[in-house]
Amino acid sequence: MDSDSARQAVAAPGMTGRGLERGTPGYRRLGAAMWCAGLAMFVLLYCAQGVLPNLASQFALSSSTSSFAVSATTGALAIAVVPLSTLAEPWGRVRVMTIALAATAILGVLAPLAPTFAVLVAIRALQGVAIAALPALAMSHMTSEVAPRWLGSAVGLLIAGNTLGGLSGRVIAGAVADVAGWRIALGVIGVLSIVCTVVFRLLLPPATTTSPTRVRLRELGPLVRVHMRDRGLLCLFGVGFLILGAFITVYNYLGFRLLAAPFNLPAQLVDLIFLAYIAGTWASTAAGRLADRIGRRKVMWAAVLVTVLGGWVTVPDNLFAVLAGLLLVTAGFFGAHSVASSWVSRRARLMPGGSAGVASSLYLCFYYLGSSIGGALGGVGYDEAGWLGMVVYITGLLTLALLLALALRRIPSPTAVATTS
Repeated sequence: MDSDSARQAVAAPGMTGRGLERGTPGYRRLGAAMWCAGLAMFVLLYCAQGVLPNLASQFALSSSTSSFAVSATTGALAIAVVPLSTLAEPWGRVRVMTIALAATAILGVLAPLAPTFAVLVAIRALQGVAIAALPALAMSHMTSEVAPRWLGSAVGLLIAGNTLGGLSGRVIAGAVADVAGWRIALGVIGVLSIVCTVVFRLLLPPATTTSPTRVRLRELGPLVRVHMRDRGLLCLFGVGFLILGAFITVYNYLGFRLLAAPFNLPAQLVDLIFLAYIAGTWASTAAGRLADRIGRRKVMWAAVLVTVLGGWVTVPDNLFAVLAGLLLVTAGFFGAHSVASSWVSRRARLMPGGSAGVASSLYLCFYYLGSSIGGALGGVGYDEAGWLGMVVYITGLLTLALLLALALRRIPSPTAVATTS
């Protein structure tokens, strides 16, 4: 055994020639570290949603204006994710992920000190830029380090951390803000993200694969075009755009419905609807494992159909039906997202000239654009035709997502293309 092989064997116990095997110490450490990374990222990304009423009151803002504290972060992330994650990957995935998490956490601690709402929005936008390099690199790192047959399960762990972070950010920030104000709430979230960052770095095993060669800015355009010409990747990008647009729409407007007649729930109880994210934590991991066993296509089709079913279950003016439907929407969405995101990385690795990092960053760009565009357009359906109109709207989005997922049956894998060409 040469020195490089010996170093890899020590750094990542359980690493085979094809990557880390599930159940080994290295796989468990990597999964736990990535779970912490997802938690740290999403607790910061969505915490402002839990304090929007407080911000509106503090700065005398309308509800739509206060929402810039959220949209500034997701919008900046969508714009920056492709160039930052691609150009930064050759510097070392572990190093860049650590820097991205640390910078985002530090900005999270500074956010409560913002003297004006404009300064807060600017800090939140900087957080989006700092976060941008992390999600695609995390997917790429998982793809490089984990044995292919366990990739779905590993990505499911990452997304499970994402779901818990999104849940924790909203619930913790909202609860603390009710007692001590939004500044203390965001400060608590900032400290929590620092703790997660430290744990992430302590748990993460050293990388056992080399980083790709450095990409210059002028080379980024041709590299992006390589991936945008692949029909399979385009279908998966579209699926990500559509499913998040539908999911965000449900969560954006369900609170308004529950506050109004005939439900008339108090705001404190309405905040608890985010606990439905727990279903996403379970579904993302379960879908990844199921995809490894029975195939990605079947699991994705089923997950999208579950999301559609959940939307229609929420239509009756019955609280139990609404909550049951919300659980189905959440589980279906995160199941589909788990499969689609791991599929993107896997397909890109098989493409001639493909890059898992570039493909993942493009997927996330479309994904977060779906949040911004799809969620905003969903408000039109809700304003014009109420909850039923909104469910019809998300059904349209999810039907398109299902058609794209079905189209993947007719698109050969890159290896098959390479073999026949």
